[in-house]
Amino acid sequence: MSHAAPSPARPLFAGLKRLPEFLVIWVPLLLSAGHVVVFTAWTTWISFTPSTLVPVDGWVGWRNYTNVLATRNWKIAFDNLLIFGAGFVILTALVGLLLAIIIDQRIRGENVLRSIFLYPMAVSFVVTGTVWSWLLNPGMGIQKLVNDWGWTSFRFDWLIDRDMAIWTIVIAGIWQSSGFAMALFLAGLRSVEADLIKAAQIDGAGPVRIYTRVILPTLWPIVIAVMVILLQFAIKTFDLVRALTGGGPGLATQLPALVVYDFMFQRGHLGRGSAAAVLMLLTLLGVLLPYGAWKYYQRRRDARA
Repeated sequence: MSHAAPSPARPLFAGLKRLPEFLVIWVPLLLSAGHVVVFTAWTTWISFTPSTLVPVDGWVGWRNYTNVLATRNWKIAFDNLLIFGAGFVILTALVGLLLAIIIDQRIRGENVLRSIFLYPMAVSFVVTGTVWSWLLNPGMGIQKLVNDWGWTSFRFDWLIDRDMAIWTIVIAGIWQSSGFAMALFLAGLRSVEADLIKAAQIDGAGPVRIYTRVILPTLWPIVIAVMVILLQFAIKTFDLVRALTGGGPGLATQLPALVVYDFMFQRGHLGRGSAAAVLMLLTLLGVLLPYGAWKYYQRRRDARA
């Protein structure tokens, strides 16, 4: 009667060998998660207190939330967020998709173009906002350049126009983020099975029909992911607006993040600023939770298939 030989004991150094992996990956991850959870809980607690310049104990219930929601600044900021979010997300996704389709043609200099399109992502939003504030300034930017060329009637003064100023942020945001969208879309385009494209070519489909009927329908999961990520960018946008318009002219480009900054650091109302920050978090969760539920449902469906 034979017995299976016992497996040799795992030597101690085998466990130590994986210690650097644990330190490099899990320690920063746990610290980051703890940082987010702790400060989110602290901000939520502050939002229910009468804190002004410094945190204080006490309980005021929903008073800070009702005060924030009743302010004109918050209402204007949320309306601006709807305009900026829609314009930024849709146009950035379209520009990114167009750039991805162009690069997908295996054109010469593809690597150079891809680097150029991705370069803005390496620039901070503060730098982007500052540079675009120069370009869009009527006295020193595009308008002055065209006027100096002899077209004196040309006007491009959106930066000081209350009705059009919000679109200057959209333009700068598109320049900053379209390369990111392009990279995701290009990865999706390159992952389409070659057999599907060949079959469509055999059936006589041209390039436009191949993209619209064969390739693009397979990109819907990537399209949704890109739009969710861009919506996060839009909801949290602060430094771009701060550097480009400062929230002006007037309140024309005021966004929720600037309202939080205004309450906390300019008016000295920590309680109301924390309430505004929690409202921003709830807006963000309104985007992330449905997306997470959709991804969960998709994985369950794929597992049952």
